[in-house]
Amino acid sequence: MTDLEANFLWFLPTSGDGRRLGAGLGARKPDLGYLRQIAQAADQLGYSGALLPTGRGCEDSWVAAAALAPLTERLRFLVAIRPGLLSPTLAARMTATLDRISDGRLMINVVTGGDPTESKGDGDFLDHDQRYAVTREFLDVYRRLLRGEEVSERGQWISVEGAKLALPPRQQGGPPLYFGGSSTAAIDVAAEAIDKYLTWGEPPAAVAEKIAAVSVAAARKGRRVTFGIRLHVIVRETAEEAWAAADDLIRHLDDETIAKAQARFAAMDSVGQSRMAALHGGRRDRLEISPNLWAGVGLVRAGAGTALVGDPQTVAARIAEYQALGIDTFILSGYPHLEEAYRVAELVFPLLRSAPDVTVNGRAVRDSYRPGFAGARAA
Repeated sequence: MTDLEANFLWFLPTSGDGRRLGAGLGARKPDLGYLRQIAQAADQLGYSGALLPTGRGCEDSWVAAAALAPLTERLRFLVAIRPGLLSPTLAARMTATLDRISDGRLMINVVTGGDPTESKGDGDFLDHDQRYAVTREFLDVYRRLLRGEEVSERGQWISVEGAKLALPPRQQGGPPLYFGGSSTAAIDVAAEAIDKYLTWGEPPAAVAEKIAAVSVAAARKGRRVTFGIRLHVIVRETAEEAWAAADDLIRHLDDETIAKAQARFAAMDSVGQSRMAALHGGRRDRLEISPNLWAGVGLVRAGAGTALVGDPQTVAARIAEYQALGIDTFILSGYPHLEEAYRVAELVFPLLRSAPDVTVNGRAVRDSYRPGFAGARAA
């Protein structure tokens, strides 16, 4: 593999979970009992952290993380702040408090937002570039507060006078900042203020371009940014079983459901969402967009819409391929999240830890990608 050490996080489905997309059959509510099962499983299986999503369809990530932190031992929680929806001083106090009560197990995901309809429902009527301008000013005040400074600032969007924290965060300088965004405005924010830049699961060549663009932008500001990727995983003992599971995940989706979802995504002003939709164009016959990278999830799910599909050796090889590009953090998920967390840990983790002969192009890896394969990828 690569010498780059990888870090693996799991996902807490605070909007619900299930065995099939677009179907109520087997649906699981995101109650505390179920979320606790997933968080404790991730904690015990060796995942270093868990992402809690944000949005009007989700349970609040801050409340959920505060409830789950005492129920876990090592698991870190990647929780969203939403510039424009709360002040940087309030966000800094919330951050410091949760960081202390979790004993330094907090990470922050900076979410600018990409759905104008949802934003307006939250009272945010700014356009795309204005939201990133707010984010830049927000992060300037927020970061300085977490570093222990007293801040007085009068900006175009955010002004504070004599702002400070009475109680500091557990982590010196505050938790690490994660952030994703594919637009020029987003990359500028990442280069200036973010610790780890996240991309959704695009083909390796596209990811490499993003990494290069962000790295150059950060270097111009005298900074270095590290990189992570958000992917679903469908892994089984054989490639045939994995692709059958992918097919089963979307077998209840009808064309009308897909069309409605794609129309909703098209109304968003997120460049990243546009890139996700362009990978498959809403079509069932072009879902394998790169070897073992399947876009079926993105037919109806906003945001991260691609999954690594295959046997353990192949999935490990694809992870190594992204590692070789400079990705050091993988935020993974799968349906249902409890069972798939076990599959990834039991089938893939041992290969990542102890199989140096797993390579991207090596003969030791059984590549299940075959042109013209008429299985789940074209279903």
